Amino acid sequence: MRIYQTCSPREVASMDTAALRDQFLLENLFEPDRLILNYSHYDRMIAGGAMPVKRSFELETPPELRASFFLERREIGIINIGGPGTVTAGGDTYKLDKLDCLYLGKGTPSVQFASSSADNPARFFLLSAPAHHTYPNRLMPSAESNPNRLGGTETANARTIYKYIHPDGIESCQLVMGLTVLESGSVWNTMPPHTHDRRMEVYCYFDVPDGQRVLHLMGQPDETRHLWIADGQAVVSPPWSIHAGCGTMSYAFIWGMAGENQSFADMDQVTIDSLL
Repeated sequence: MRIYQTCSPREVASMDTAALRDQFLLENLFEPDRLILNYSHYDRMIAGGAMPVKRSFELETPPELRASFFLERREIGIINIGGPGTVTAGGDTYKLDKLDCLYLGKGTPSVQFASSSADNPARFFLLSAPAHHTYPNRLMPSAESNPNRLGGTETANARTIYKYIHPDGIESCQLVMGLTVLESGSVWNTMPPHTHDRRMEVYCYFDVPDGQRVLHLMGQPDETRHLWIADGQAVVSPPWSIHAGCGTMSYAFIWGMAGENQSFADMDQVTIDSLL
């Protein structure tokens, strides 16, 4: 598990492209039959990926957690962005099709990942935050998340938002999680942008066609930076940073947050004409 320290706005303003990518971009999340974990000191979030192909495997417990099992003091959200698969946890087996979400609460002793077919393996994106209360394990298929269509073609951001882990959906201690799917011909996400100094956020971009990229915008509104992101890669967004993007084609992305509160609407809006 790689450990990522926090960076101040002053540090980030002086970073070149290589330094930005090293500090904020999680490039290799999905490798066959491997568990990939990244620990960010922004709200102690862990972001990772599991892609079982030829075998099933466990959610291992990195020694840095100083825990007897991964979810001893944590909760986790799991969204499948690949082929059908299963997650076995607490003696129950949950089937996850593409875009389905599973929440596992504090105290779940073991977690195992498997794919239904090696020819079309599952790709489980994982977000885990510290937890101080146990909420029930719960599976939410994408159709049950009350998908909400927003935006329009005139602003190139017609999209559908799926909310899974939030106060009116799957209960959790602090984790908030969902995803956004842009319609064909739409490319902009989270524009106009915002910040929320009470929470950090992680974006995982997927369904980015071969040879295409998403231009992810980050940094303070008056000192913006960018990262070019490929399919299956994620970016860590500090609480003080905007997080928005534009793709060379339509795409989808998972968003997940942890921090001071769970209010989806807790945003400090930034007008487009103020960006620099």
